[in-house]
Amino acid sequence: MTLTFLLLGMGAFLGFFLLFIFALKPASAESALLEKVAQQVQGGDGVRISRSWHSALSLDRLAKPFGRVRGLFAGEPDPDLVRRLLLAGYRKHAHADLFLGVRLGLPALLGFSVAFLAQDNALLFFLLTIVGAFFLPDFWLAHAIKKRSERIRLSLPDGLDLLSICIEAGLGLDQAVVRVGQELRVSHPELSEELLQVNFEQRAGVPRIAAWKAMAERVNVESVRSFTAMLIQTDRFGTPISKSLGVFSDALRTQRRQQAEEMAAKTTVKLVLPLVFLILPNVFIVTVAPAVITVMKSMGDLAG
Repeated sequence: MTLTFLLLGMGAFLGFFLLFIFALKPASAESALLEKVAQQVQGGDGVRISRSWHSALSLDRLAKPFGRVRGLFAGEPDPDLVRRLLLAGYRKHAHADLFLGVRLGLPALLGFSVAFLAQDNALLFFLLTIVGAFFLPDFWLAHAIKKRSERIRLSLPDGLDLLSICIEAGLGLDQAVVRVGQELRVSHPELSEELLQVNFEQRAGVPRIAAWKAMAERVNVESVRSFTAMLIQTDRFGTPISKSLGVFSDALRTQRRQQAEEMAAKTTVKLVLPLVFLILPNVFIVTVAPAVITVMKSMGDLAG
């Protein structure tokens, strides 16, 4: 049984390896020219990246084998999966192909590894590992979405304060968004990415309101949706946006402080179970057990 699983695992690995090698074709003249232009653009910003080995292992090339396998069954990736990856910060179709490849390749790799290492009940461990490894990428994606949404929610008040300062200094809303996106690249990269994406969409011809609504859909955070609705109202009614940003930022900070206080208040209830089942038994053992043992010995001596 172990030899059979080993042979099947080696065959699956060899098949994936050949499929990967088949997809790594030499770059065309157009792609080489595009890469050269991209290097020049990056060099103009003072950032130069060596792409001698990175071009051979680019994201599109890694995802190409899985894209061809997916193309045998569907023309486009699953829209729900693309949306979930978008919420986690992964925007390309290649990310969806890689995710599907990991979802299919990880169960095979871990399953055959466990079956090869297990001495008893190899088939049972093989099936359990396959099922667990198949759902493991979904758990990771849900965790990534939650973490990214939480980071954006916590960084939004700082971004709004900086945006209000830029507008009060004389910049327009679009220029202020670009400036804030550039300034927050280190401290709040997720919010910076979303703000710069809004600017890119507007430069491509998307209306301002549509670009902000698209940002709210990508982030899927309630505070960002409220911020987008506030921007739309100020744009329609012509109210001063700097004052609106200040008031909204103060409301977000108050909400964040109330949530922290709520979480602190819940700790007393959450500590009941550890106190009752973990700490109090130890306290009783240390304080009451010696007295009980002494009384039992005394009762035994009296009875004897």
